[in-house]
Amino acid sequence: MSDHNSASEHTSERISEHISSLGSCLAIWLALLAGTTLTVAAAFIDLGPFNTIVALTIATIKATLVVLFYMHVKYTHEKLTGLVIVSAIFFLFILLALSMADYATRLWR
Repeated sequence: MSDHNSASEHTSERISEHISSLGSCLAIWLALLAGTTLTVAAAFIDLGPFNTIVALTIATIKATLVVLFYMHVKYTHEKLTGLVIVSAIFFLFILLALSMADYATRLWR
């Protein structure tokens, strides 16, 4: 029984758990609300071809905030983050390759 407890103690020492404070969660939430407000405001401004660029930039910033803080990616091990990014890009390339293969083999009339 003591061996089990000592093993679990060693395991818990290696795993560092990060608990976000209420203030940081509130700050991120307010930043996401500001980003949403900025997106709506930008939709009413005619920027020509830059409307899409502005909207996607704001969306990317908001998605980065969600992933880093609410999904706790900021506090994970760097190798795990790199593995997830590499695998996501790999599957994106597979998706694009299959889509382009489908597009290239269509009969156009």
